[in-house]
Amino acid sequence: MASKKTLTWPLIAVSLLVGCKSAHKVHDPEYAQVAYDVQQAWHTDEPAEDAVNPVFHELAGSQPVEAYINFALSQNAGVQAARKSMEAAAMRVPQAASLKDPMLSVSGWPFYPYVPQTAAGRVTAEAMVSQEVPWFGKLKAQAEAAEAEVNMARAQLATAELEVIEQVSRGYYQLYFVEQSIQITEQNRNLLADILQIADARYRTGTTSQQDVLRLQAELSTIDSDIVRLRQELDSARAELAQLLHVSPETPFETTRQLVAQNVPRDLDRLYKQAIAARPELHEQLAAIERDRFKVERAQLEYFPDLTFGAQWGEMTRNRALAGSADGLDMVGLNVSGNLPVYRNKISAGVREAEAQVVASARQYDQMRDQTLRDVKNLFAQVKSQQEMAQLFRESIIPKTQQALDVAIREYQVGTTEFVQMIDNWRELLRFQIMHQQLEAQLRQSLASLERVVGGFTVFSVEAIPVPDNNPDLLPAPP
Repeated sequence: MASKKTLTWPLIAVSLLVGCKSAHKVHDPEYAQVAYDVQQAWHTDEPAEDAVNPVFHELAGSQPVEAYINFALSQNAGVQAARKSMEAAAMRVPQAASLKDPMLSVSGWPFYPYVPQTAAGRVTAEAMVSQEVPWFGKLKAQAEAAEAEVNMARAQLATAELEVIEQVSRGYYQLYFVEQSIQITEQNRNLLADILQIADARYRTGTTSQQDVLRLQAELSTIDSDIVRLRQELDSARAELAQLLHVSPETPFETTRQLVAQNVPRDLDRLYKQAIAARPELHEQLAAIERDRFKVERAQLEYFPDLTFGAQWGEMTRNRALAGSADGLDMVGLNVSGNLPVYRNKISAGVREAEAQVVASARQYDQMRDQTLRDVKNLFAQVKSQQEMAQLFRESIIPKTQQALDVAIREYQVGTTEFVQMIDNWRELLRFQIMHQQLEAQLRQSLASLERVVGGFTVFSVEAIPVPDNNPDLLPAPP
């Protein structure tokens, strides 16, 4: 009997100690670092040395957009969060497919004579272990619903990646536009300085008034203020890219200053089909419908009971037993219990709730699909419009405006045209050159947004965007 007593309580102690030890085990290598960083940020007044993101010198200087995109996909905080959320969702599947922990119950009566007695003797201790087993199919439905949530998380990760690709592309081409605007403005300033020399020479010879010289000096000051403003916009564009790449805002990003050829999809119907088939937001909503369908199945199984199976053991002794015939044989028993699903209205309400959620998810999918088709149409029309306008500026408007300015400068030198006409031509050329570069940048930004909406371009019937000459002799020195 003593050996039996020595086994009961150590068994309980060992099970508790094993559970406590496992509870403090860290499996994710990033968890400890994150927990430490949060504790330091919460309890320390001074910011940590790495509170500001580091400057990645390999990103400095001229880089193609693909370099920034690849770096952002590996470092962007939003993408990393979505990736970890997917891992967390995957870990919920084995939890949903597993039985609940078995229950262990131990009772003892050490205070004699306040102990139960039977004809077999005095009860010293009892132990019971039980396991709840859900009705057939409940665990499977729970696991399949959890698996559908993993598919939702996968789609959310794909959405986050496509959004980062879009945002980096848009930020890159915004940076390109600002760089080109600075270059064009500085070239125009140099031309204006040359025109000022012509006006000053004519003023000394008495062929023009001092007013022309003063107005040109005022225009130079205006150009200088525009350059200051554009440099501020350059810093802002770099800060936007830094946020997406999870690096320091002081990283000196630069574009290649040379646009590469890109392809524009021409088949709108295929774009519609591509968006419906590949957009991750729609995949996420389809997975939500599947999850809700499994929840309906799980709710319907509530009409059936869950069973609990148990085994019981009681330690008996003849020591101080009241019955003279006591034999001290231990008790062994089995039991089965279960809930009684008698409240049908509650169960029916749960089923109807789950069915209504399926319909709601399906209608949300329809709404998102309609929005997707609308976005594809709007972006496709926008891309076509920007492409045609950029071509018009490149092939007609800018060359003709530049020719008009060249003629006006030559005629002003000999006094056959008015100063106002020459300055108007100069302003118009500056405005058209900047508008042209803005259209080129916006065209590629719109393509990035269209690529996100359709879930990434595949093989389409495409046409190449003509690459503008980004290093022309925009403003030749006047004769």
